[in-house]
Amino acid sequence: MTESNNDTVRADLWLWAARFFKTRRLSREAIDGGKVEHNDGPCKPSRMIKIGDRLRVTRGEERFEVEVLAVSAVRGPARVAQTLYRESESSRQAREEQREMRRLSRPVAPQGKPDKQARRQLRRIKEQS
Repeated sequence: MTESNNDTVRADLWLWAARFFKTRRLSREAIDGGKVEHNDGPCKPSRMIKIGDRLRVTRGEERFEVEVLAVSAVRGPARVAQTLYRESESSRQAREEQREMRRLSRPVAPQGKPDKQARRQLRRIKEQS
């Protein structure tokens, strides 16, 4: 991935290049929808991002707090895109905790049709009620 010629790049372009969003349109819509904060303030798609800026990006249920380490206007491989920013440790821990909570709160659905033993147990439960 090549660095841009100057030290700044548009916010929507940087979010796309850093692979927070699949398309520039999605990154622009997220910014317009208030899902991105730049240095603890509002952000616009045309806001220029420079090294050292702090961004808060909300994507679905995930929230990222990142510091910009490099600017790029070119979307490259995911490994290279991850070098454009550093996520704060508190942000990473909060995302992991939320992921675990979602995993544990999912309802456990039965797998397929009940077998003979499961049908007997269901009948017993219904008779007791």
